[in-house]
Amino acid sequence: MRRLTLLLLCAVVALPVMAQTTLNGAGATFPNPIYSKWFSEYQKLHSDVRINYQSIGSGGGIRQVTEGTVDFGASDMPMTDAQLAEAQTKLKTRILNFPTVLGAVVPAYNVPGVTGEIKFTPDALAEIFLGRVTKWNDKAITSANPGVNFPDRDIVVVHRSDGSGTTFIWTDYLSKVNGDWKTQVGSGTAVKWPLGLGGKGNEGVAGSVRQLPGAIGYVELIYAVQNNIAYGSVRNAAGVFLKATLEGVTAAAASAPKMPADFRVSITNAPGKDAYPISSFTWLLIPQQSKDPAKGKILADFLNWMVTDGQKMTAALSYAPLPDAVVQKEKEAIKLVK
Repeated sequence: MRRLTLLLLCAVVALPVMAQTTLNGAGATFPNPIYSKWFSEYQKLHSDVRINYQSIGSGGGIRQVTEGTVDFGASDMPMTDAQLAEAQTKLKTRILNFPTVLGAVVPAYNVPGVTGEIKFTPDALAEIFLGRVTKWNDKAITSANPGVNFPDRDIVVVHRSDGSGTTFIWTDYLSKVNGDWKTQVGSGTAVKWPLGLGGKGNEGVAGSVRQLPGAIGYVELIYAVQNNIAYGSVRNAAGVFLKATLEGVTAAAASAPKMPADFRVSITNAPGKDAYPISSFTWLLIPQQSKDPAKGKILADFLNWMVTDGQKMTAALSYAPLPDAVVQKEKEAIKLVK
């Protein structure tokens, strides 16, 4: 009996152990909820693959993929020409920008005594974040909200403290709708804020808004939903006040400029009465030629899964799926990943 047990033990030890390949990525917090879901579901299908993702902000994602310290990055702002050139010089290969989902950035607020939805004009949002509108009962806010009893309370502005694609989306929008914002602050993953408190990640901003009476900040829609924070509607380019919905984000993508071959496009302040104005794609940043060809093959397979089966999981987490035309373009571009 002892001999049989020993033989069985030897047989088990002799079984080949399936090697696991680990891919490391870092970047945007905006899509972190859907990325966490995708990476978990993909691993269930491929037990030999593990994908680690650090939600550190878009600025960190661009920086780390450029330095070659991660296998892929993620950003809510497509890489600029200068960033792409720097990465190609360092890595000796191109970085490809792949749209993954569409999302919305919302003005989230905590105004004691106000239970209904607050409507924001583009100028009101810009003036609040410029520090010119400092009270919740300022006419810049009350004029768009007849019948709402606003308190004479100071506005506490909350913004991101880290390099952030969500910040890029927010400031890209404000730069399009307000001339003073464009010339005095501008757009980017990090800007010189006129005032306000900083929070790290969408999580940090959402937490500060929830805890601080009188606060207003900007967060990706899912963070407002998950944290049960009130968020307002925004007047779009057609003059319609819209609260962020998947349909509004999809309408923004449909009415925005045609998708370029490299997928780098802004859809904030898109035309159309149904378009939510602070909408955006978010991107994975993938080296065209991975240092390890095995990892390149996995990345290509994941991307193909992401633009097909992965898109079916988006709505449950308050993201809009990619338009079919974009999916077809991406399938061709994925063939470049090695």
